[in-house]
Amino acid sequence: MRRIRTMRLPEFTIPQPAARLIGLLPPAPLAWALTLGLNLARGRLFAADSLQALEGKRIAFRALDARQCVILTLRPAGFAPAPPSSAPAHVTISASVRDLMALALRQEDSDSLFFDRRLVLEGDTELGLLVKNTFDSVDFSALKSRFLARNANR
Repeated sequence: MRRIRTMRLPEFTIPQPAARLIGLLPPAPLAWALTLGLNLARGRLFAADSLQALEGKRIAFRALDARQCVILTLRPAGFAPAPPSSAPAHVTISASVRDLMALALRQEDSDSLFFDRRLVLEGDTELGLLVKNTFDSVDFSALKSRFLARNANR
């Protein structure tokens, strides 16, 4: 059985000149990429009942050092970029690009980042905790097992 080695992310922040340029880019391509990934994982990793409370809510993910913010919503058909609106997001989760990546890769614990003030939660706190708990409940070991089994058959 092959092991997948994960490399620890180095500490980094986006340099200010690059952040200014990245901040000028439209958030739509990033939003579409993020929703594509979430929709691929939706049926496999997330329990359907855990997502029910997120339906129709505007959830913002803000990369502080990259000056980008993506707002998503969950519709019956799946995650989608939130339509342009003057309404604020119901909850905004903010961190550096590095910390958001480390969260996604399970290299950092959201509670530790929150208490270290590297992760900021604004808006509907109850909804933010639901988002956090939903992502924390994903069983990545099952996904790794499926991935390894599929690749062993090739």
